[in-house]
Amino acid sequence: MVGSESGVSEESGLEKTEQATPRRLEQAREEGQVPQSRELSTFLVMMAGISGLWVMGQWVAGRIVALVKGGLSFERELAIDPVLMVANLRDVLADAVLTVAPVFAVLIAAAIAAPILMGGLVFSPKALQFKFERMDPLKGLAKMFSVHGAAELVKALLKALLVGGVGAWAIWREKDQMLALMSQPLAASLNDFAQIVLFSALLVVSSLALLAAMDVPFQLWQYHDKLKMTKEQIRQENKESEGDPQLKARIRQAQREMSRRRMMSEVPKADVVVTNPTHYAVALRYEAGRMGAPVVVAKGADLTAQKIREIAAEHNVPTLEAPPLARALFAHCEIDQAVPAALYTAVAEVMAYVYQLNHWLADGGQVPEVPQALPVPADMDPGAGRA
Repeated sequence: MVGSESGVSEESGLEKTEQATPRRLEQAREEGQVPQSRELSTFLVMMAGISGLWVMGQWVAGRIVALVKGGLSFERELAIDPVLMVANLRDVLADAVLTVAPVFAVLIAAAIAAPILMGGLVFSPKALQFKFERMDPLKGLAKMFSVHGAAELVKALLKALLVGGVGAWAIWREKDQMLALMSQPLAASLNDFAQIVLFSALLVVSSLALLAAMDVPFQLWQYHDKLKMTKEQIRQENKESEGDPQLKARIRQAQREMSRRRMMSEVPKADVVVTNPTHYAVALRYEAGRMGAPVVVAKGADLTAQKIREIAAEHNVPTLEAPPLARALFAHCEIDQAVPAALYTAVAEVMAYVYQLNHWLADGGQVPEVPQALPVPADMDPGAGRA
């Protein structure tokens, strides 16, 4: 029974039943995997082209007629002068490009709109990379006989029936008008014929909207179904996003070590080190005119405090035993932070003593008195009131 249950659990863990995570969707986009609907693209491009011709058809036709007339009628100098011939050809080509440019602009806009509606444009260099597995004929046959292949076959049949049926109905609907064209003058008949063709084409393309409306939800469902993940993949992704605990611990240790080395490098620049005397050590520095109050440049407990005292002794930094002040500074100050206002008076007495000590060491005279009973508020001293 136990083996059977574990087998079922393992199988369920390998079954893709979970929706793709945002990270998985983003990775798919980076690889060029986005939902696509060929029916939507076809419908939008053809609708845009026919609508553009419907709106701009007369203007385009007029420009083309003018270009043809201008190209076929020219003066004698143009036929014998190569320079004038090249210049005239350049002008004709420029006019032709300007004539068709609005129609092509509409087509390009429609082609861009299709992927935007499906989920946004994406450019992925990975999708352009050559891969031999894409040329595998077995995979090609598998796609032909897959759900996707069956769906494409159904869509092709529906498209043929729908477009053919609408096209036949449109032609039958306009049969009387087309027969009447033979009795009209040439210019009028050509104009009416163009209107009939454009309107019929518009009806046929409009029928593709039904296929696009059916294809878009199917493509979105198939895309997200393809990107589904197993429970094990979800767990692995969460583990990777959170990071390996051991690696994170090593990173934190390295960061603490770097911070500790940086802090120790500031001890020689300190003006005084206040100690507990052995449990805590806090190094202070004050620069008149640049600092509003003394700043803590290093602090530590136990072994770190011992190292601070050793570095201070090596660099002749004065050390003062003031347990209440040391405890208060250690508890309420961070590195590179000014001492709290509640400790200004006590720290001021310490800095005054350091100034007098340095003066005595340099010039001699009366030995300064070591400050006693510094005014440290009881609520700032974590050790106040202890036996």
